[in-house]
Amino acid sequence: MDPLTQVRLTRELVDIDSTTGREQKAGEFIAETLTRLGYFVERQHVVDGRFNVIATPGVAPQVVLSTHYDCVPPFLPSREQDGLLYGRGSCDAKGTLVAQIAAAEQLRARGGPPVGLLFVIAEERGSEGAKAANAVAPGSRYLINGEPTDNRLGLATRGVYRVRLVARGRAAHSSQPELGESAIDKLVDALVALRGVEWPLDPDLGRTFYTVGLIKGGVAPNVIPPDADAEMMFRTVGDHAELRRTIEDRVGSLVAVEDVLVVPPVRLTTMPGFETAVFSFTTDVPFLDRWGAPLLLGPGSVTLAHTADEHVAVAELLEATSLYARLASELA
Repeated sequence: MDPLTQVRLTRELVDIDSTTGREQKAGEFIAETLTRLGYFVERQHVVDGRFNVIATPGVAPQVVLSTHYDCVPPFLPSREQDGLLYGRGSCDAKGTLVAQIAAAEQLRARGGPPVGLLFVIAEERGSEGAKAANAVAPGSRYLINGEPTDNRLGLATRGVYRVRLVARGRAAHSSQPELGESAIDKLVDALVALRGVEWPLDPDLGRTFYTVGLIKGGVAPNVIPPDADAEMMFRTVGDHAELRRTIEDRVGSLVAVEDVLVVPPVRLTTMPGFETAVFSFTTDVPFLDRWGAPLLLGPGSVTLAHTADEHVAVAELLEATSLYARLASELA
């Protein structure tokens, strides 16, 4: 696949709206492209007519290249300017997907080892695609997952612990506060108390951190609020159970603690001769453990992913193709 074709295919894929829940049309584009290239293609149904695309060259591959083709909203069409390719998914992760196809084609053209391709839905919300794919793993030895890493191999990625704090109070007229009990006051006190906690530290990944992303509560300005809750998103470096124990010990008298989502941190496979880094984001890798030892590499910067200005350098896309081919050759 020549560079012009790679860029054209990337733009065509970016120009299909595949925000999570709307992946069908992009999935068909990917499946039809791979069929035309001569791969054996399976559409693995996942949910609501949405499917993973699994492609093989006709033999069981030892190395599989993988990424996702859903995107966060809003949809942004492609454009090129000054050697940069813009649009939703340009670096997270449609540019990666086409670079992986180009790498597989590069290996086929020069008689290199056969590689498989796995492209999944719903990475941005729940990883249902990866979980479904794990049930049909082909016995491959290595999985090279693609996410925006500036073309560096990942040493490790943080996990996620999403937790809800729920406060209960008692409603009353705001002119008679002594008759009520403010759930909002309890919640605020809990959140302030947690700001003083020293969270776990890992020598590679650094210290655990969190954001408070959602807060709800109250009925009206003149009513003592009977209910309030907040959701916290921890970027973890170890077992989430330690965080839950700390939260319950510190503020369990003020709020109830409810688990929402747990994704473990991951230690990744690396190779000599490749630049490496650790990353604070999470990927589908924890849900694809049956596909082989995981590696992580992809073009583009996570600082640009999910932004209104999302873009990737065309040169970086082409470099990723060479790096994927090189990795697959050395691993096979």
